[in-house]
Amino acid sequence: MPRYEYRCKACGTTFEMRRPMSQSDAPAPCPQGHDDTVKLLSTVAVGSSAPAPAPSGGGGGGGCCGGGCCS
Repeated sequence: MPRYEYRCKACGTTFEMRRPMSQSDAPAPCPQGHDDTVKLLSTVAVGSSAPAPAPSGGGGGGGCCGGGCCS
C-alpha cells in the first residue's frame, strides 16, 4: 500500500499515511486532531544510487535518424 504525505494547515505538522490509491485524495486527519489538511506532492526514488547504464546499440549521436539529418 502506498504512503502519502500530508500537511496540517492549522498546526503545520507534516505526516504520512498508508492508504489505498483510491483513497489518496480523501481527507486525512492530523495526528494532533485537526481536520484541515492538504496532500503534498512527493518525489519517488526508484532504483539504486549507481549511475544509469549507457544506451546500447543504434549508432552515433541521437536525433530521429540515428544522428543523420532529417529533411
